[in-house]
Amino acid sequence: MRYTHIALAALISQNSLAATALNGAQQQEMVDIHNTWRNKVGSPAVIWSAKIAETAQAWADNLKTKGCKMTHSKGSGYGENLYWASPIKYSDGQVKAQTIAPTKVVNSWGDEIKNYTYNSNSCATGKVCGHYTQVVWKTTTEIGCGMAVCSDSSQVWVCNYNPPGNYTGKKPY
Repeated sequence: MRYTHIALAALISQNSLAATALNGAQQQEMVDIHNTWRNKVGSPAVIWSAKIAETAQAWADNLKTKGCKMTHSKGSGYGENLYWASPIKYSDGQVKAQTIAPTKVVNSWGDEIKNYTYNSNSCATGKVCGHYTQVVWKTTTEIGCGMAVCSDSSQVWVCNYNPPGNYTGKKPY
């Protein structure tokens, strides 16, 4: 009987993860939009990695337990981009999660191109461009992403990159 409860708990845990993990269409959209940005600068296409996605989903789930506080993971060996979306709050007090497409997430990172100067390999003063450079990092071959909705209906998205990029002094492509 004890083993039945353990197996049931493991099944419930797997189903809870599957409920927040990206579905096949979202995975393909993530790959496609990454490759759209990468193609613009001549970086080779990336592919989806289920193993990397498990790591990204685990971190998204971890952030969920911390109220979706945006904190990078440490020691995974992967590059990482994070995205946060606020909940929708209605005048009647109702709150719900936004419907966010993978394209919106990756485009938010890619749009940092406006802050990046290739010749000097630098970001504009006071601006961010490291998410963009990770998206297009030439030697990255695999990605995996996850998403979690927090108790306040905000959400956090995590994408991991293998091999990682953003090495100081090195250009992304």
